[in-house]
Amino acid sequence: MTIHVSQLGELPSFITADGSGIREMAGVAGAPSAPARNQSLAEASVPVGGSTAAHYHPLAEELYFIQTGTGRMRMGGEERDVGPGDTVLIPPGVEHKITNTGDVDLVFLCCCAPAYTHEDTILTEEP
Repeated sequence: MTIHVSQLGELPSFITADGSGIREMAGVAGAPSAPARNQSLAEASVPVGGSTAAHYHPLAEELYFIQTGTGRMRMGGEERDVGPGDTVLIPPGVEHKITNTGDVDLVFLCCCAPAYTHEDTILTEEP
């Protein structure tokens, strides 16, 4: 048995299909992240004034846990303000978008099950 540990500060960032910058701590991306098979965990960041492109995931259920900053979450036809300590559940197949409404980066943990892949991201607007 190998204990897999990933250090956030050592992880490279990349841009997801929706335009957000993430550092995957566990998932299918492989080293240096922990090689999870059934889920993924990433830190996502949306800059001041920015937003993700509206999109949905046919397969993945997502959780967003807001760490810093404030935002406006849109899911389907509903919108709600979110901030530190809030967790948002995003069911598979539901269009969603998050916009940074604050004056610092909006940083949140994003958990996906099954693990995030670009192929499971369907954009409904341009990033």
